[in-house]
Amino acid sequence: MTSLAQRPSGLVQRRTEAIRSAAAEKERDSDGEEEEARRGGEEEEDKGDSKETRLTLMEEVLLLGLKDREGYTSFWNDCISSGLRGCMLVELALRGRLQLEACGVRRKGLLSRKVICKSDAPTGDVLLDEALKHIKDTQPPESVQSWIELLSGETWNPLKLHYQLRNVRERLAKNLVEKGVLTTEKQNFLLFDMTTHPLTNSPIKQRLVKKVQESVLEKWVNDPHRMDKRVLALILLAHFSDVLENAFAPLQDEQYELAMKRVHSLIDLEAEKESTKPNANELMWAVVAAFTK
Repeated sequence: MTSLAQRPSGLVQRRTEAIRSAAAEKERDSDGEEEEARRGGEEEEDKGDSKETRLTLMEEVLLLGLKDREGYTSFWNDCISSGLRGCMLVELALRGRLQLEACGVRRKGLLSRKVICKSDAPTGDVLLDEALKHIKDTQPPESVQSWIELLSGETWNPLKLHYQLRNVRERLAKNLVEKGVLTTEKQNFLLFDMTTHPLTNSPIKQRLVKKVQESVLEKWVNDPHRMDKRVLALILLAHFSDVLENAFAPLQDEQYELAMKRVHSLIDLEAEKESTKPNANELMWAVVAAFTK
C-alpha cells in the first residue's frame, strides 16, 4: 500500500523533471540560435569592412589634409608633421604594441611616464614598424612628448637625429596610391618640379569626411568614452594636425558651428582625468596632453 501511495508523487516528480529538461533544452537551442545569429552578423560586418579600403590614422589625417585636385597639403600647415607622429603613437597603442609605464605610487602625470613596447610583433606597415623598432631599442625609454619630437626630427641633440622618420607624407601618400585612393603626378612650380598625389577614389574620402561629420553631429554621444576610440583619436589628431576644418567645410553655418563647439568640448577635457576612467587608452590621452599642454 505504501508503494502504491508513492506512485502518483513519483509520476508527478518525473513529469516535472521532464518539463524542466525540455524547457532547458529549448532555452539552449534559442541561445544557440542567438549566438549563431550574432556570429553571422559579425561575419557580415567583417565582410563589409573587408570590402572597404582600411586606412591607418596617419593615412586618414593625411587624406583629410590633401587637396583633392592639386594632390598636396597646404604649404602653410606647420602642424601636420608632428600630428602625423602623434598618429603613429596612437595607432601603435590601439594595436596593442605600445603602452605607458605604470603610474606608480606617486601617480606620475601622463607626460612624465615613459612609453613602453608591449609587443614587437610586426604591424604590416613599414612606418609603424620603423617607429616601433626605435621605441623598443631605446634605453632608457622616452616620454610621449619626446617621441613626437624625436620622430619629427625636432631635437637639438645631434646624437638623436637618427630617430627622425623622413619623407613621412610622401611615404603615406604612396601607401594611399597602392590602396587605390590617390594617383601620382608631376607638377611644375616655376623653379622646381614636385611630385603630387591627386585624389582618384572620391567615395573613400567622402566616407571618411562623412564619418568625421556624423561623429560630432548625428551620432554625437556627449561622452568620449562611449565613442569609438579610433574615431575619437581621428577627430583629435586631425584637429592637432590642422586638417579637421577641411572635413567641416561643406557644412552649413549652423552645423559647422555646432560641430566645432563639440570638437572644442573634447579638446578642453582634462587628459589626466580622462585617462583614469575605465577602458581609457592612457597613451592616447598622453598624446592629447602633449598637444594641449
